Amino acid sequence: MTLRFASGIRGLSESYAGVILDLWGVVHDGFKPYPGAVHALTQLKAAGKLTLLLSNAPRRKAVLAEKLEKMGIPPTLYGAVHSSGEEAWQALRTRTDPWHAKLGRACLHLGPARDRNMLEGLDLREVKTPETADFILNTGTDRDAETLADYENLLARGAKAGVPMVCANPDREVLRGKKRILCAGALAARYEALGGDVRYHGKPDPAVFAHAMRMLDLADRRAVLVIGDSLATDIQGATRAGLDSVLVTGGLHADELGLAGLRETLPDPGRVAALLEREGFHPIAVIPSLVW
Repeated sequence: MTLRFASGIRGLSESYAGVILDLWGVVHDGFKPYPGAVHALTQLKAAGKLTLLLSNAPRRKAVLAEKLEKMGIPPTLYGAVHSSGEEAWQALRTRTDPWHAKLGRACLHLGPARDRNMLEGLDLREVKTPETADFILNTGTDRDAETLADYENLLARGAKAGVPMVCANPDREVLRGKKRILCAGALAARYEALGGDVRYHGKPDPAVFAHAMRMLDLADRRAVLVIGDSLATDIQGATRAGLDSVLVTGGLHADELGLAGLRETLPDPGRVAALLEREGFHPIAVIPSLVW
């Protein structure tokens, strides 16, 4: 299939009944919606498309919806919202699979205070050191300026003690405004490198896309389009789930495509081809940003 270069999603979305959209880097920048994003959501709804906002945010979906509304993205603009944090929370609540069933109740939360909603409603006993924990709940770094080096000692101690880790956000980095911020996925990857056992929740796991399709009440994979800015999570996850996808080039990959700060500019086709060949994941189209 020939890769399409489009200025917006109007023509790309016409043949799909449902659209799954990433949030951070596509709909908003962590602070506010991107120009044109709210209009695009409005037009998708007007066109009769079912929409679901699917984020790798390490927090409950209700918390996510509340934050979106404060940003000026009310529930009336989209059909549903789901998150990797919700997937992790539900897995810790139900413990229906063998991996989660064997976890104890002593939990070390690795993450900022804003993610403490991930502990609410669960029968857990919070501890402060990896040596006293039955498992680590990883929702990311405590402060934006921190690096992997700030967590090396804690991660090494946890891995040495054989403590399993639940990663509630597989993203390794995210753009907050124009700054790249380390995410839980980077800590989890380092933990694995140290010998730790990690269970990831969220994109690119096909299970989260299957859940999203059930929420949309769509069974036909050909009827769903995924829009995201990360090849490693959005596009890889869509590919593994058998779904078509569109890459937003003004997001995480903007710098390597020569588009730093240029969210309205289509990238050079040669640079796009080189990036896709290197990463090995292939969307059906690319757009500069989420506009209609």
